Amino acid sequence: MHTPADYLHLAHASNDGAVLHGLVRCDHSFVWQALAANPHTPPAALRELAAARHSTWNDNRLLLLLAGHPAADRAVLRAVLDATAAKLTEGERPYAAVLALAGRTELDVAEVRRLGTLPGASGRLRSLLRRRLAARG
Repeated sequence: MHTPADYLHLAHASNDGAVLHGLVRCDHSFVWQALAANPHTPPAALRELAAARHSTWNDNRLLLLLAGHPAADRAVLRAVLDATAAKLTEGERPYAAVLALAGRTELDVAEVRRLGTLPGASGRLRSLLRRRLAARG
């Protein structure tokens, strides 16, 4: 029998992709965040985590971690982009994830710019997003 602390320890310490991928099915948002912070978590697990939902704060933090993950490939980032767009449309504020996605060159500028047109995007977010995308060139 494993406790949540055991799962958290594994999510932080393991470098085994299969073990890390298996932890995605854990019900604890803090384990998902630890997986998203672990540089050894494989892209397939990251893609699954992009669809994980718990609470507004935890979801937004998870999307931010996924957007900045070093192993996040285009497929992962597209999943994060789609999840972030859904959150904005629902009126939530995953602004940090939006700005992190703006810095990812794996995504086209037009794909990320679209986030600024969604209902939940504030004027300040749109301004920061324009600046971040302009800095990409």
